[in-house]
Amino acid sequence: MKIAAARAKSRAGVHSERGRTTMEALNSHYSGQSALAQAKACLSIHRLWPYFGFPGKPSTSCRCPWREDNRPSFSVNADGTLWKDFAKDEGGDAVDFFQRASNLSKKDACRKFIEFAGGQITSAPRLVQPFQRAEDNKPKPAFPDFRIGTAADFAQLARLRTIGREGLQFASERGLLRFAMLKNLPAWIITDPARLNAQARRMDGQVWEHIGAKAWTLPGAWASWPIGIRESQLFPCIALCEGGPDFLAAHYLSLWEQASHPGRRDVRCVPVAMLGASQRIHPDALPYFASKHVRIFGHDDGAGRKAVKHWAVQLKYKGANVDAFRFTGLLKSDGKPVNDLNDSLLMEAVSFSAAGRIMP
Repeated sequence: MKIAAARAKSRAGVHSERGRTTMEALNSHYSGQSALAQAKACLSIHRLWPYFGFPGKPSTSCRCPWREDNRPSFSVNADGTLWKDFAKDEGGDAVDFFQRASNLSKKDACRKFIEFAGGQITSAPRLVQPFQRAEDNKPKPAFPDFRIGTAADFAQLARLRTIGREGLQFASERGLLRFAMLKNLPAWIITDPARLNAQARRMDGQVWEHIGAKAWTLPGAWASWPIGIRESQLFPCIALCEGGPDFLAAHYLSLWEQASHPGRRDVRCVPVAMLGASQRIHPDALPYFASKHVRIFGHDDGAGRKAVKHWAVQLKYKGANVDAFRFTGLLKSDGKPVNDLNDSLLMEAVSFSAAGRIMP
């Protein structure tokens, strides 16, 4: 599918259609008071709290949902209309809570608040799963030592995954690709500089015998933390990828499509990885996506398509401009279907032409 078509379908199906429906219903229902006043009357902080996936329950004495708060200093009144953060001397009504939680501008927060009130967000707690936040005293993992790759490492991994070495070097420079000996076997690791999350694969492409799978999320890893999100902040666009191989392929594609020279890194889009279709984006990472253009690359299977939908919901409610790339109808040079971004590096000429520009 051409990217323009994918973008149009995403905006029509995920952004505009739902927004128009809720706004029309709301405006026809409200008559005596302003839409915002009516929205406040039917949408409380108690209903917004689980929508954003915040842990625990709001009460007159609870932990602040968006910062470290070892001694509860946050309060929500009994009817859920007002909140106060005593430690920061901040507070407000339900709209202010929504704006602070969503990281949107005041104008956009009011608009979204009215939309959600019109739809009564009855399904929201099922769409956004609750997570344990990084601030909730969760210890950082104790990973083994990783090392920067050598020319030989890059050459071997490039052959294994059929990815240009320039892309692997780009990922390494960002601190997101490392190597190590694990279980007495050489491995490549997708990780982040803060060492919150790490997933290892064998350099020979075989499964890890102790888990019976090729991808091993290391013990203690924050599996829902998106790799590379903090390192993406200077770039306007993000390619959100499913899994390590697609993540590396996206680094190569960003350079191939956008860099002015193979040795330069003057791109507008950088990859971020979710290491597993079953994961939902960690709530502490969501604000980093706000106001970004995010293109999601899920695998062309049931789990991948489901992941795309869940990630899109999370990202859009944080103010990101989201679309998705679909591999349907694209073929590799051997005639087999393209199922993921790594496969796209092997597309035959007609499919390359049909796909157009891949990165946002």
